[in-house]
Amino acid sequence: MDAFHIISTAPYFAKNSGAFALEDFDLYCAVISALTWRRDGSRIFLCCDSIGGEYIRSSGLSEVWNDIRECVPEDLDDIDPEMFWAAGKILAMRNMKAPCVMIDTDFIVWNKPPFGKDIIAAHREEIKPDIYPPAEYFSAKGHIVPDFSWEVLPLNTAFFYVPDEDYKEFYTSQAIAFMRSAERCGERLKYMVFAEQRMAAMCAEYTGTEVRTLLDKDILFFPQDSFTHLWGAKQVMREHPELRAQFISRCEQRIRRDFPEWEWTVEAVRGASR
Repeated sequence: MDAFHIISTAPYFAKNSGAFALEDFDLYCAVISALTWRRDGSRIFLCCDSIGGEYIRSSGLSEVWNDIRECVPEDLDDIDPEMFWAAGKILAMRNMKAPCVMIDTDFIVWNKPPFGKDIIAAHREEIKPDIYPPAEYFSAKGHIVPDFSWEVLPLNTAFFYVPDEDYKEFYTSQAIAFMRSAERCGERLKYMVFAEQRMAAMCAEYTGTEVRTLLDKDILFFPQDSFTHLWGAKQVMREHPELRAQFISRCEQRIRRDFPEWEWTVEAVRGASR
């Protein structure tokens, strides 16, 4: 099964100046995620813009992925990169052939699920008004299908298996139309999770595409051994250098133990991360 990671630099440059670089824990996780996916012969691609592609090539890590595809526009097709900081995921998916799996760089799949005709998402999300407001909240010039269900629970797309071209085309076209038309207001959460997560579920419901999840939303924080998602742990590591150092050490040990032929990536990550 083909999968893909995404690096989009537009959100970074919307807030920062200077050279682009991933943080060490994120880059280590991306490397382990890619190498783990490839263990059974599956392919994983890196979808990125030209700046992201040059960063990975100059770091010496391009071989970690089966190929680097610079299919994400640097201007995000005129989508506001601050409001829609994950737009690169949807723009990359538009250019991938289904069936395929979209995986966040901070998500590792230790044991693959069976793939079929159903969508597979990481998990469902609760509809909380402060994150997922009602329809009247959005100013989008009509780019929301009137018959979409506002009751269906959103899908977390840290892992997102898309089984066919019809659903992929419908979801990406609807999400991109929404992001392009949304009134620019500086809101960085509600609009993005609507376009990425809530619309993914709405489109599945609308098209009659069945959905499975890797994890039950009610046991997200219970121990499990099939998947790792850094998620909120990234901010914890930023605030606690000792936890960051412990995690980095574990990543280096994992690469040396499980992928000894890729041990050289440890030095490459050290030189490329911030």
